Amino acid sequence: MSTTITPMHPAGGLTPGLLPPYTPAPAPVEQAAAGNRRRHAALAVLSAFVALLLFVTLAFHGYVAWVIAHPYVPALTTNPLDAKGLAYSDVAFPSQSGRTIVHGWYIPAASGAAAGSSAAGDVHAASASGKVASADSGNVSAGHAGQAASGSGKPAAAAQDLAAPAQAQSNRTVVFSHGYGANREETWVPMYDLAELLHGLHYNVFMFDYGYASSGKRTPATGGQEESQQLLAAVQYARSQGAGEVVVWGFSMGAGTALQAALQTNGTDRIDAMLLDSLFLPSSDSMYNNVRQYLKDIPRYPSMPLITWMLPFFTGVQLDHLPVKQVMQTDYKMPLFIMHGTDDAMASVSTAEAIASDQRNALSRSWVVQGGKHELLFRMHPKEYIQRAALFLSQVDAAYQAQSA
Repeated sequence: MSTTITPMHPAGGLTPGLLPPYTPAPAPVEQAAAGNRRRHAALAVLSAFVALLLFVTLAFHGYVAWVIAHPYVPALTTNPLDAKGLAYSDVAFPSQSGRTIVHGWYIPAASGAAAGSSAAGDVHAASASGKVASADSGNVSAGHAGQAASGSGKPAAAAQDLAAPAQAQSNRTVVFSHGYGANREETWVPMYDLAELLHGLHYNVFMFDYGYASSGKRTPATGGQEESQQLLAAVQYARSQGAGEVVVWGFSMGAGTALQAALQTNGTDRIDAMLLDSLFLPSSDSMYNNVRQYLKDIPRYPSMPLITWMLPFFTGVQLDHLPVKQVMQTDYKMPLFIMHGTDDAMASVSTAEAIASDQRNALSRSWVVQGGKHELLFRMHPKEYIQRAALFLSQVDAAYQAQSA
């Protein structure tokens, strides 16, 4: 008798051969290797993201630094003859450093027309004291505009009011020092109106472009380092044309550049007086205030340290090497007329007040305009602006004539 043994299948009837093959558990070494690969991949992704973020941050601040060094300045739109009927000469000469070329317009003083005398002391002015300021602070509020003499407020009309018999030639020249981001026309000041006024007062006028606004080859803005050399060359040119008395009228950064230039003068580029409207000195704080005019949400840190670090790559000048502290602490020998607005968002009025408080020249003065905005003082109070400027110029000229006699 034979016996047959039949294998028993599990319930559900699995077909032999369909069971999953036996797979041994992975070894601990292989598990660790797989984990390391995942960590390395995550680290690579994170590193790439950080590198991209760093690149974007550096690129953004590098672009901001480049724009600061190369501000957009529109081309010249007209000239003194077309704008105001003033005859002029196109001139060009090297800066005092020899690194750049200065391009400008020389406008000789009026002859045969109404011209201001060298002693226009009877100018209708807000004050007859030489200080045009309160006895306590040396500052004058724009609220005194009502005391100004009546008139149209236009420079041409004021020039007629201040007129005296014509002279054949003038040995007095005013050199305009325009602001950052503008050229010699600086229409919002407005330059042509002031040039017309000075022409009528028998001053020669020299209008020129700084290198970053040049009508020739443009060069980077240097915060006043090379610009002061360009301004000194302009003063030297004015003297080469026969000027014995040279006054610099600066606006914004052009005013700050004038203060830097005045630290370096000698006999051939002597500056006899300066009018400084909305003066701006390049510093980390002032630069941050200006950048915020265009990028309101930009943080001070790390943005300003990065921009300050990158600027020398484009300008060749380190911000902390500029003589800002020296300017702030200098009692200048020549008379200064400092004009500033309390609502100036680009240049703090406290800077202007600090510099004005250190001046000891008897003709130096300041005018703090309540509510005044950056470089808009003339437009806010044209009559008072002209009268104060004309009085200052007449007193500077009288002192110069007395010293030369």
